[in-house]
Amino acid sequence: MTDPAAFPTPPPTPPQAPPTPPQAAPASHPTPSEQKAESTSLGDLLSEVAGDLSTLMRQELELAKAEVKESAVRAGRGAGMVGGAAYAAMMSIFFLSLALWWALGHVMDLGWSAVIVAVIWGVAALVLFLTGRKQFESVEGAPQTVESLKRIPDAVKRNEENR
Repeated sequence: MTDPAAFPTPPPTPPQAPPTPPQAAPASHPTPSEQKAESTSLGDLLSEVAGDLSTLMRQELELAKAEVKESAVRAGRGAGMVGGAAYAAMMSIFFLSLALWWALGHVMDLGWSAVIVAVIWGVAALVLFLTGRKQFESVEGAPQTVESLKRIPDAVKRNEENR
């Protein structure tokens, strides 16, 4: 058997005091905003809010202007680069056309080789023109805006009749 003295019992724990309920924080001084709200009329507060909104709108407008200006500068640079690339492509096509004219000139008379190169470019121009015209014909514009603008005079007439 086991000896009870080998396993001593732990000493009893002293009774603990019941937890104290949380106490309310001591009354503090009102914040500056609270003091201002107590001493200022509602009209003055609304005027201040309107002024703050006006300032906010002006600041947002200035931010939008700055962002649009930055975007426009980047777009301008990009357009310049694309324009330069288009010019380089045009020069490449021009010199490739001259090379084709010269190469065909070894097989036939230079005059006929020039006519063949010109006809090739004419066919390319015709295909591009017809494709572009088809694209223009499919443009609808802004049909929803046009429709809503057509309804504006009717809406104004109805309001005048109700007065």
